[in-house]
Amino acid sequence: MPMKIAVIGAGPAGMAFALAAARGGETVTLYEQKEALGRKLLVTGSGRCNLSNHAVSAGVYTCPDPSWLAQTLEAMPPEALLATLDGWGIPSFATPDGWVYPLSESAGAVVAILEEQLRNAGVILRVATRVKRFERSRGGGGWKLDLDGPDAPSAACDHLVLASGGRAYPRLGSDGALFPLLRELGHTVRPPLPALGPIYAELGAFAALKGQRFDARTAIYAGEELLGSSEGNLIVIAEGFNGPGVMNLSHLVGVHGSQALSLSLDLLGTRRKRLEQGLMSARCSLGALLSMFFAPKAVPVLLQMAGLQPHKQVGQLNMREGMALVKSLSDLRFKVSGAGNFENSQVKVGGVAVNEVHPVTMRSLKLPELSLVGEVLDVAGPCGGYNLHFAFASGILAGKAFAAPGL
Repeated sequence: MPMKIAVIGAGPAGMAFALAAARGGETVTLYEQKEALGRKLLVTGSGRCNLSNHAVSAGVYTCPDPSWLAQTLEAMPPEALLATLDGWGIPSFATPDGWVYPLSESAGAVVAILEEQLRNAGVILRVATRVKRFERSRGGGGWKLDLDGPDAPSAACDHLVLASGGRAYPRLGSDGALFPLLRELGHTVRPPLPALGPIYAELGAFAALKGQRFDARTAIYAGEELLGSSEGNLIVIAEGFNGPGVMNLSHLVGVHGSQALSLSLDLLGTRRKRLEQGLMSARCSLGALLSMFFAPKAVPVLLQMAGLQPHKQVGQLNMREGMALVKSLSDLRFKVSGAGNFENSQVKVGGVAVNEVHPVTMRSLKLPELSLVGEVLDVAGPCGGYNLHFAFASGILAGKAFAAPGL
């Protein structure tokens, strides 16, 4: 006899679960507090929907138990996830650096396909319906849901799935309002903090470069203690920096916010040796030399920060000045003043402790009639499809688990 399952949250994890479970023969109702499905999915990958990444591995995520996450990713690696999505009508391709997108390169198309598949599978869709509270049914054996929506004020189910997200982008329906209920039920919930957002810093002369983009190696320091590093594209904004190169580190600002932090930018990377060679042999001004590496607008600012003039000839530099220039461009330091909030950060760190959930079935180890998927859990990845991979993977694994013997 089919089990009555209620899913709270129609993001990627919730939709993936609902479709996998319904195709397995279960009766699934999907609750979404917004008027339409997949609101947060629509903004992923800047609207292109970065589905996954061929470099997915437990080590690149922020998770208190990497061995737990490794089991999840082993059960649903990129090739298995992409094969499942292809079977749902979402074929994909990978860029040379391994970032995976749908062939349509449209998050809107992905949401439309998933909604059609959900309807075809018989999933009951209740949009504009907020689950205010859930509690165990009297005598056990199921759940009662208190609802705020256009239909009945309450509902019951045999099994409950929380796919309600964390707290990032609350305007899209992910507000963390159900975390207190999980605590009441005995789950450990680490307080959520914003992640994958901007880092605010005292720019000084660099403020003149607002709107400029750089490829950089980045790092966050507490004093001289390295807290984390990343690399990628970043953009200078009025308050500091944004873009993948800093977004991957923004959660460290929240975690270590009581300490004096600095952001380091290495603007040279693999070009450092080329610049060192130029400083020894080039017959031109410093401005002309740096124009080989940076946009014209950036050159005078970078030289000013190194205490040098653009018109000075390379041959007039002494060794100390040359070394100081290379060091400056390899380790530009900015005092960190803060990071983005939940309104402008893509995900969160924190959430339900993963060691209280089965790493493959996503069943609660405290409450067998409860499953937890996606951003509800204390898992966060960097930019590049990692978070969407985990959301889809955890939802699919949890949905398919209902077809497994003994569950």
